[in-house]
Amino acid sequence: MGGRMHTKSDSEVTSNSMEQSSPARSPPRRPLYYVQSPSNHDVEKMSYGSSPMGSPHHHFHYYLSSPIHHSRESSTSRFSASLKNPRNFSSNWKKLHPHPQHDADPDDDADDGDDLDRSSRNLRLYFCFFLLFLMLFTLFSIILWGASRSYKPRVIVKSIVFENLNVQSGNDGSGVPTDMLSLNSTVRMVYRNPATFFGVHVTSTPFQLSYYQLAIASGQMHKFYESRKSERKLSVVVFGHQIPLYGGVSVLGNTKEHLQNVALPLNLTFTVRSRAFILGRLVRSKFYRRVRCSVTLHGNKLGKPLHLTDSCVYK
Repeated sequence: MGGRMHTKSDSEVTSNSMEQSSPARSPPRRPLYYVQSPSNHDVEKMSYGSSPMGSPHHHFHYYLSSPIHHSRESSTSRFSASLKNPRNFSSNWKKLHPHPQHDADPDDDADDGDDLDRSSRNLRLYFCFFLLFLMLFTLFSIILWGASRSYKPRVIVKSIVFENLNVQSGNDGSGVPTDMLSLNSTVRMVYRNPATFFGVHVTSTPFQLSYYQLAIASGQMHKFYESRKSERKLSVVVFGHQIPLYGGVSVLGNTKEHLQNVALPLNLTFTVRSRAFILGRLVRSKFYRRVRCSVTLHGNKLGKPLHLTDSCVYK
């Protein structure tokens, strides 16, 4: 027994040597604790002891009444129920894993922006084309209109023929006695359209024969259409019937007795209007030709043409 007391283990000798070699001022180290996991044999024993057959009755009752067991059992039952009902499972899964909100794709935004820019660019392009077409059409119309102004129709009065002249006493519409004049004449003229690319519609004002301010005869020319680069000969009847003179024509005082000696100065006036539809009704040109001819009626030349080629003024 005494030998046992003096015998020291290697660990004690090592610890004593370490205590002697360590400085005295260093504090003692704290003990270290280790947790050892049970082995497979111990796990089998624990599972055997926790089973209902191998464990005592109070252990089984404690297992059943344990809240941990109830929570596990309830979670297990809920999981099995969710497996049986796939709709609930999917709804729960959706709740747990909601679909993430898809952020706006920058490529889609860029495509939308490109489409908007392309549509606005096309709109501007169409608008520019429309303006260009309008400008070209306007320019073309102005050119046509300007070109048409150089093709003015020509009106040439050739002659006038006085068929008869008659002066007699009578009463006007109100019953006032006065001299009444009747005159019949024919005006011959030529209308010429020199245009190379359009025709004209021709009308005129009444042809009027007047003695100073007193109109003694009138006539109307029928309207017509003259095609391009063509001409037409016209005859217009100018007559007056029972025109009251009221003493205004003194040279006709002795007409009844001396008809052969009558010389009555007259003026023939009228205006020829020509309209050219060059480009439909969009481009139109109007031409006015005012004619004034001086003619003298001689009682001894009734029925004979009087040439007016050099007696007319055209404006």
